Order: sequence, then C-alpha cells, then structure tokens
Amino acid sequence: MIHMKDVWKTYPNGVMAINGINVDIDKGEFVYVVGPSGAGKSTFIKMMYREEKPTRGDIIINRNNLVKVKERHIPYIRRNIGVIFQDFKLLPNLSVYENVAFAMEVIEESKSNIRRRVMKVLEIVRLKNKARFFPHEISGGEQQRVAIARAIVNNPSVLIADEPTGNLDPETSWEIMHILEEINERGTTIVMATHNKEIVNTLRKRVIAIEDGRIARDEVKGDYGYER
Repeated sequence: MIHMKDVWKTYPNGVMAINGINVDIDKGEFVYVVGPSGAGKSTFIKMMYREEKPTRGDIIINRNNLVKVKERHIPYIRRNIGVIFQDFKLLPNLSVYENVAFAMEVIEESKSNIRRRVMKVLEIVRLKNKARFFPHEISGGEQQRVAIARAIVNNPSVLIADEPTGNLDPETSWEIMHILEEINERGTTIVMATHNKEIVNTLRKRVIAIEDGRIARDEVKGDYGYER
C-alpha cells in the first residue's frame, strides 16, 4: 500500500528534514505519526501526497512511485489519496454541500453521482442536516467534519490527516477521532500526524515516532512516548 525506501529530504537552505527512512504501511492500517516539533513529521506526511518531493529514495503508494511520476500526473494520483488539514482549508463562499462536491466536480463526475455520493459522506460525518450552511455558520468541529467528508468523497484508499484535531477542543477532538475510526473500519488506510498524547494513548494504534528526521520507534499499539 505505502512503501518508503531509503527516503531523504534536504531543503535548499541545507536543512536535512528526513534521513534515510524506510517504512511499509499495509492496506487498512491506522498509523499515528508522532514526534517533537521540528522532527520531520510534516515533511514525512507531505511527501505522501507529493506536496514535498524527496531528495532521493522511493515512495510507492498504490503501485505509483511518487518520486518518479511526472508533475502532470500528480493530480490523478491524488484522486486516490485524501488529505485532511489542521486548518480545514474550506472555500468560504461555498456551502457545506458545495465544498464537498467540488472535489468530485474537478474530476468531472456526473451531477447525479455527485449528489448521491456527497449526501452519503455528509451522513457518515453526521452533517447531512447542515448541507446548505456556509463554513462561517458552523462550528470548528463541524468544519473539520466537512473537511473529512471532502477528503473521502472520492473514496480514496489512503487518508492522510495532518494534525486533524490540533485546533479543536477535547470533546470535539474525540468526535473527529470516532469518525476517523469508522472510516478506517470501512477499509481506508489512515496515516495521522498528531501531538495529541491522550488520543494516541487511549486509541492504541501503530505508532511511528520520528526524531531528527529518522524513525526512532515503530510499534504496534504503541504509546505517545513524549512529554508535552
């Protein structure tokens, strides 16, 4: 599913963010990526959807090598990789329904398929009754649920979540996590970068800990392991 082999990333300013990482993530896994600030977590996550490109090494997702693929093919590969951001990145002038539908419109799905699928995923994230609302009319937790719906509307095999609970209160964070668990149980592979120690230690999943650009720990049902 996800295969990283001898991956390195050095930025133009000389900062080495990732140092020779090797990782395999199987279909259907739920993986937390943890580590102190500046350890390389964001770079690790961004390379999975080709926001960043490694200096060397291979990253293979769904049999596509993201290092070797041509730029014009990246949008097609991303159709099968959903991404959830900490700051939601919703379009403020579009309704909840339109924000989610937009992800299907860009791949030229039919209107009937769009309506059916959008309402389905809004039901999954428990926002079917907010379809006509605009982002400023709903809470932060609801905005994040819209972002999740948008990320899964094209039925991706992989869901990348970059600090999805980072801007949310504890109660809302748990709501988001329960939704992500349900999505994972449907067969979607989830890779989630997080600083939330309580979530990691309560909902035990595989933990990949990154320190100084290297994998310091890779544990099944691991714990957070860092003081905040």
